[in-house]
Amino acid sequence: MEKFIITGGNPLSGSVRISGSKNAVLPILAASLLSSGVSIIHDVPKLLDVQVMKEVLEFLGCQVQWSGSVMTVDGAQVDSIEINDMLMRKMRASNLVMGPLLSRFGKVRISYPGGCAIGSRPMDLHLKGLIQMGAVIEEKFGFIDARAKNGRLNGAEICLDFPSVGATENLMMAATLAKGRTTISNSAKEPEIYDLQCFLNSMGAKISGAGTDLITIEGVDDLASTEYTVIPDRIEAGTFLIAGAITKSEIKVENVRVKHLDSLMFKLREMGLSLEEVENGVIINGKENLKPVDIKTMPYPGFPTDLQPQMMALLTLANGTSIVSENIFENRFKHVDELRRMGANIKAEGKLAIIKGVKGLSGAYVNTTDLRAGAALVLTGLAAQGATVVDEIYHIDRGYENFEQKLKKLGAKIIRVTTS
Repeated sequence: MEKFIITGGNPLSGSVRISGSKNAVLPILAASLLSSGVSIIHDVPKLLDVQVMKEVLEFLGCQVQWSGSVMTVDGAQVDSIEINDMLMRKMRASNLVMGPLLSRFGKVRISYPGGCAIGSRPMDLHLKGLIQMGAVIEEKFGFIDARAKNGRLNGAEICLDFPSVGATENLMMAATLAKGRTTISNSAKEPEIYDLQCFLNSMGAKISGAGTDLITIEGVDDLASTEYTVIPDRIEAGTFLIAGAITKSEIKVENVRVKHLDSLMFKLREMGLSLEEVENGVIINGKENLKPVDIKTMPYPGFPTDLQPQMMALLTLANGTSIVSENIFENRFKHVDELRRMGANIKAEGKLAIIKGVKGLSGAYVNTTDLRAGAALVLTGLAAQGATVVDEIYHIDRGYENFEQKLKKLGAKIIRVTTS
């Protein structure tokens, strides 16, 4: 078991480079299954979730090489359409191989995936869309068996009940090799969806509309080899901007698509913080007497649920009362009890949390309950007086590459220790 020990109360300075996007690279790796050629993918972050996806691809028969930040996937020898149950349980995004395998081979068998326990994330939207494309689905004993009638999916007009990112990605990939045209309306608009479209099109797919609520896919017979660079991780970038704010520091966050951070930057400026947009990055200047703000998590381009815990950590030090409404996941306030241990004044009920700012926070022993909650606790530890121990940090390693090393480069006093 590993944990972080943080000595807080120290300002940060310098610059930090943001890694490739976790939420973009996972569907892109899954999409590599659609081709019997070779996909060379750049700026792949060293994360536990990416390692799991690599293991999934290898289990299915792909030849995978990972050197530095470059991953090469050769899909010519894929010889399985069923994934090991233990691999599926390690990560939610493992379900993204369903659409590609069903589209390429006409059949697939997966178990229900795992991941962070932050709320219900059912597969119903994925399955409804695949059924509309001609798939026959059987669910029993915790497994999903799917096959395409006549061996190939057909184009369809699909309207999602909710703009689910995972369902949009899975159905996009499934439609790529389907016969005819597929439209997905009320689709998710996240930048990672657009990145997936660009990757697929670089392989020869015919997709348009990603980033809007209507995506159109013209099915093709096959896809070719490609080389592609993943977009920067907007959630990691947002986490480091909040790190500058919570420690009242000036830091430069590099390798950033500023447009992807609009909702966060609007709220940080509303709190009174100074943000300067520079070439390929943002400089944040922390300050005293932060103003309280209200946050409502929404699908993109609204405020991201993946930055809600980190933002709540910052709001604990605002000069007044803030309200956070969590509208995406029903169990995403698990970090509240841990923040209270550190002196935060938060009352949470249902999807609402009321945060009354305090003058200061103190170090404590806290547990990481999920990926983004873990990041929030580290940020709080940086701002708190005294020592903070953040336990069960494997959650953090799922989504942040070299997190403590990047913080150390900025001047944070943080060490990783291993205990039996």
